[in-house]
Amino acid sequence: MLCIMRTTISLDERLGRQVRRRAAAQGLSVSAFISKVLDDAMKRRAPSEPLPFRLVTVRNARIRAGVDLDAPRTLDVEDDRARFGR
Repeated sequence: MLCIMRTTISLDERLGRQVRRRAAAQGLSVSAFISKVLDDAMKRRAPSEPLPFRLVTVRNARIRAGVDLDAPRTLDVEDDRARFGR
């Protein structure tokens, strides 16, 4: 026995127009289109492990004196002072 759940969703105008347009292009009702899209999305699996992080470094690079690498905005501030005098 097939059990169907009825529900109401709210879409903004732009998204509603896109959904109606795509449903019509595929020859589906809006309900069938949304059901298909949700079913496809639910079947996708999120990656079980995050992709490995690779830190790219530069050999023989020297850290500027007084720069805290834990506060990267410091570099922007120093650059602004050098370029704009502020």
